[in-house]
Amino acid sequence: MNNAYPTASIATAAPSFIRVPALLATMLLVALMTALDSAPAATAHDELASSNPASGASVEVLPEAVELTFSNVPSGIGSEVEILDANGENWAEGDVSIVDRVASQPVRAGAPAGEYTVNWRVVSSDAHPIEGTFAFTASAAGTGPVPGATVGTQMPIEIEDSAQTSQNDFPWSVVVMVVVLVILALVLAVTARKKLRQGADS
Repeated sequence: MNNAYPTASIATAAPSFIRVPALLATMLLVALMTALDSAPAATAHDELASSNPASGASVEVLPEAVELTFSNVPSGIGSEVEILDANGENWAEGDVSIVDRVASQPVRAGAPAGEYTVNWRVVSSDAHPIEGTFAFTASAAGTGPVPGATVGTQMPIEIEDSAQTSQNDFPWSVVVMVVVLVILALVLAVTARKKLRQGADS
């Protein structure tokens, strides 16, 4: 008669031990789905929406300024734009002007006709630096006399590889959190099994 009591106790306790890993697995799944849903929003940065001249465009006359329109208002701190001709000479003059979502870089007078490469770098609204490059062609030189003063040589903007940028944006914190939760789930599952075996042996 006394042997029935331990058996009933084990039968009652067993489901509670089994429910612990199941509950933890559910919590892990919910945490993982929440983290993955929030990861793109956390790593998304402002983008270049359009430019004037547009990428790959052919314009009749070189404009007085190159305009870059972004998806959000960029910061004026650290903004830099290069306007390089086919010989690598930079025809950007003065500082970048930012009005609303548009960043404007004046073009130095006397710029020749031909193909130009624009390298740009700004700080996005989330304080993350973004950069890019595009090219356009001008059929005629810019208006105005060629300035007599020589413009100082500027350091070139180094454009990061897009694959490297994407790698830096990978949500490693989410991966670490998931690994920790998986390890915790395994530890609790092993502990529950040991307690069930001990209860069965007793």
